[in-house]
Amino acid sequence: VVFNSGVTSYLSLSFDPNTANKFVVVYRDDSNTDDGTAVVGTISGTSISFGSEVVYNTANTQYNDIAFDPNTANKFVVVYKDIGNGAYGTARVGTVSGTSISFGSAVVFNTGNTSYLAVAFDPNTANKFVVAYRDSGNSHYGTAIVGTVSGTTISYGSEYVFLSDTVYYIAITFDPNTANKFVVAYADAGNSYSGTAIVGTVSGTTISFGSEYVFNNAQISDIAVSFDPNTAGNFIVTYRDEVNSQYGIAIVGTVSGTTISFSSEYIFNSAETGYTSVSFDPNTARDFVVAYKDQGNS
Repeated sequence: VVFNSGVTSYLSLSFDPNTANKFVVVYRDDSNTDDGTAVVGTISGTSISFGSEVVYNTANTQYNDIAFDPNTANKFVVVYKDIGNGAYGTARVGTVSGTSISFGSAVVFNTGNTSYLAVAFDPNTANKFVVAYRDSGNSHYGTAIVGTVSGTTISYGSEYVFLSDTVYYIAITFDPNTANKFVVAYADAGNSYSGTAIVGTVSGTTISFGSEYVFNNAQISDIAVSFDPNTAGNFIVTYRDEVNSQYGIAIVGTVSGTTISFSSEYIFNSAETGYTSVSFDPNTARDFVVAYKDQGNS
């Protein structure tokens, strides 16, 4: 089902966990002056219908990511790089009503060139989310910030650096079984672009980080991460292993406090792989789906 009949990029999708069969897609509409755009999808059986497209940023918009607040029905946050405003890191609250969307005001959280944005809500703390990103205004460091939603407005805490070096391919996920705990996975350019993960702990609007843990000590890209909601402390990272023929790889991480241990790596695609995405099934323990571009199959 086509939701945008033009060139489309920087896509991200999130289901509303409080409203059956409803999701929102955010994207850059390249055929409409690169505007940041959103649309509501509704599932009925195996079919999808869409509402009207709604523009949330009337400028070139990149690195879109979206997360619904699991504690507040119909409420989500979209984060993005606003090329029309200094390439700043920006967020807006969206509210779904039926198949329409309304947005609150744009709120800047980083007044520097911002990229590789990823956002996640804490399912155990109402109205709280964390954005992780590369702050090119601060030596390309990996950085995170806590946002708090009140109605359609957002307030922020201070910025916290999790990697004092250039970071790529950031992904973030909260542990639904442990309040205030999240994991950020990324490629550490200062360490040969190794696959690395770190545990963050939120307290109010502050973040503390544990140590870094390497899960692949060679160059990786296209990272995605998801916690298993049915298995406390367990998450999956998927990625492209640039040194191992660009194969698609998955690995299990286990969090204990602020430490992470990793399983062996498992190949899910023995060919060049791109744009991995992973999500657990909340209704079936330990089951997840990974989607990807199989460049070995056209």
